[in-house]
Amino acid sequence: MTEFLAITGGYVVPVSGEPIQNGTVVVADGVISAVGGPGTPIPDDARVVDASGRWVVPGFVEAHGHLGVHEDGEGWSGNDTNEMTDPNGARFRALDGIDIEEIGFRDALRGGVTTAVIKPGSGNPIGGRTVALKTWGGRTVDEQVLALDVSVKSALGENPKRVYGDKKQTPSTRLGVASVLRDAFVSARNYADKRADSAAKGEPFARNLTDETLAAVLDGDLVWDQHCHRHDDIATAIRIAEEFGYDLVINHGTEGHKIADVLAEKGIPVIFGPLLTSRSKVELRDRAIGNLALIAAAGVKVAITTDHPVVPIEQLRLQAILAVREGLPAKTALEALTVNPASILRLDSRVGALEEGLDGDIVVWSADPLAIESEVEQVFINGRPAIEPTAADDPTPRIVDRWERFGRNSWIG
Repeated sequence: MTEFLAITGGYVVPVSGEPIQNGTVVVADGVISAVGGPGTPIPDDARVVDASGRWVVPGFVEAHGHLGVHEDGEGWSGNDTNEMTDPNGARFRALDGIDIEEIGFRDALRGGVTTAVIKPGSGNPIGGRTVALKTWGGRTVDEQVLALDVSVKSALGENPKRVYGDKKQTPSTRLGVASVLRDAFVSARNYADKRADSAAKGEPFARNLTDETLAAVLDGDLVWDQHCHRHDDIATAIRIAEEFGYDLVINHGTEGHKIADVLAEKGIPVIFGPLLTSRSKVELRDRAIGNLALIAAAGVKVAITTDHPVVPIEQLRLQAILAVREGLPAKTALEALTVNPASILRLDSRVGALEEGLDGDIVVWSADPLAIESEVEQVFINGRPAIEPTAADDPTPRIVDRWERFGRNSWIG
């Protein structure tokens, strides 16, 4: 039997289209089936949520975080971000280190974040595969997966040269980091050629998960998420991407404003941030919130990241608010939290907007989410409540425990 949800009477902001006064969003079995005005038909058996006086917005998408692999407040025991024993960690998967009981997942909901792309860290030149998750609802992490095949995390600059330089091994310089990437892609290309030759001959072929992952990047099946701050590292990222022909996304892009016209000309997007940090290393010397506005003004598609837990994930929209104060248009800021990260990481067939056919990931805000006083009142993921009023006579928002979604009274009964 189809489950229907109808959110009515609110100021509906699809992001991909014009806002709708007194709008209605209908969700059928977790998928948006209608977005329209007050005359939109509502199924008789729908759960109806009155959003009068509220803003109805798509759930935010955190495009670059370490939620669950770098557990907030857990110290060494909960930090599985970097496997810093092999410069080429393409075979590593963030999915295998994620704890969905980490408190950060609850924080994400309170910040209106319903999707997070979780990545290995930047200690290795090649850190491993990323994964896109919904931020609530599964008994296991696997049940929250939105997309397994998203991207591969890579790092240029200070982090990998420090990690391996301290060990007196390659790479200890920017030259060495770049050489690790080139060697890895040459190996992957040779691997793909041998695999194709063996398939054509009907011969057995020995699989190699490192080369298979990088071959998928060369085939265009995975995006290349390149950690880089300085403009010279961004230039190196572009150079290597053009040598091997893969799809490049700049992550952080602290000095991206210095070559923003180049990024725009080449159609390379930037996942910018985190914005609320100190200048803790040389690469961040020219860090400024206003740099994002300069990058966007050049025509670069931008998303905003907290790099959780560097900045707590619930502060994703606060960063957008501050970026608006520093010159980023409000429309662009909202896009940088929704449609842009979804598009950049090829998730836009599922999330990022309020459109028919997309997942029913919807947040009801007390007011404009880019107003500092606005609060999350209700969150729906796949059309099911993740945050809702505590009771009919108590509007205080509460997080719906995961076990409640499976008809249980607790984890044990």
